[in-house]
Amino acid sequence: MFGSLGMGELLVIFLIALVLFGPKRLPELGRSLGKSIAEFKRASNELRNTLEEEIRLDEQKQAKASQPTIAPPAPQGEPVAHSTDRTA
Repeated sequence: MFGSLGMGELLVIFLIALVLFGPKRLPELGRSLGKSIAEFKRASNELRNTLEEEIRLDEQKQAKASQPTIAPPAPQGEPVAHSTDRTA
């Protein structure tokens, strides 16, 4: 809808801001806008990293739950001899 802004559009926006706020407040507004954008980017990156970490942990839990549990090996003693002779 908005597309990229060209040089003409940026010049018009700058002139309107200059008329509305004056030359003394314009640098201050630019700094505060830059800080706000940087803070927003930092917060969005932090949120994305947190979500990715939660998804990764959830996938690990699901993988552990789907793995069959392996019983420990039975203790090995002396083999029991089975007699096949049934003459009794």
